Amino acid sequence: MGTGREASVSLDGVRDKNVMQLKKLNTVLFPVRYNDKYYADAIASGEFTKLAYYSDICVGAIACRLEKKEGGAMRVYIMTLGVLAPYRGIGIGSKLLNHVLDICTKQNISEIYLHVQTNNEDAIKFYKKFGFEITDTIQDYYINIEPRDCYVVTKSFAQSEASK
Repeated sequence: MGTGREASVSLDGVRDKNVMQLKKLNTVLFPVRYNDKYYADAIASGEFTKLAYYSDICVGAIACRLEKKEGGAMRVYIMTLGVLAPYRGIGIGSKLLNHVLDICTKQNISEIYLHVQTNNEDAIKFYKKFGFEITDTIQDYYINIEPRDCYVVTKSFAQSEASK
């Protein structure tokens, strides 16, 4: 048994019967509301979307969408990754992201990417720790929040079969 707080963190898949947990988390964590397609994509991604539980309390989630690139290579888009404030800094976000990165490696995914608001320095620093890089800036990406601009943050996987 581990002695740290991370010892009691478990991950669970998102299904129809527990998708309300993800909806509740998103309402608290993010300044935007997500539509039905977001939740359908999250459920459809299977292992790429997970809820994180700390002592049986749902405290975080990662939700991804699988996309096919030109040429047929698969990539993963991180729609959301968030952990409730009192539970940050103890490895839950890292555990969620590492879970998805491990699957990307096993399934020969060519790249993983997301959009990050340009003033979200904590998120940019977090993703850079995992080898992500800022690859683009999109002006006016967000409609109802300031700043409206975002970075595209990407991690490519160097695999023989993965083609860009």
